[in-house]
Amino acid sequence: MDILATIAERKIREAMARGEFDDLPGRGQPLVLEDELAGIPAELRMASKILKNAGYLPAEVELHREIVSLRELLDALEDDAERRHRQRELHFKQLKLSLLLKRPLHLDAAPQYRDRVLGKVSLAAGSDSRTRVMR
Repeated sequence: MDILATIAERKIREAMARGEFDDLPGRGQPLVLEDELAGIPAELRMASKILKNAGYLPAEVELHREIVSLRELLDALEDDAERRHRQRELHFKQLKLSLLLKRPLHLDAAPQYRDRVLGKVSLAAGSDSRTRVMR
């Protein structure tokens, strides 16, 4: 552990011993963890979080969310006409996502982001002979 982590840990333990965390709201309740970043590679999560907090979501992310919602809706629908309508809407959105990404649709979002970033880094490395890209 580095020195800052050691100091922080000591301060937290001292505050716990004094009971400073006893009256916090939500005590005894499970933590609500954000699941939204699960499909994003670790190296892109901070940038994604910043963009999200700024009110911007890439079109691919919006479409992916809509596709997931439509799939959940299709599982719950019983009316055949409505199911066919939503199925066509789902296929349209999947096609739109595929065209937006300019490659075949992959359900796992992480490799798509990884490939795009590696592509950009590789282009930058080609223009600067000193830059190396490791995979």
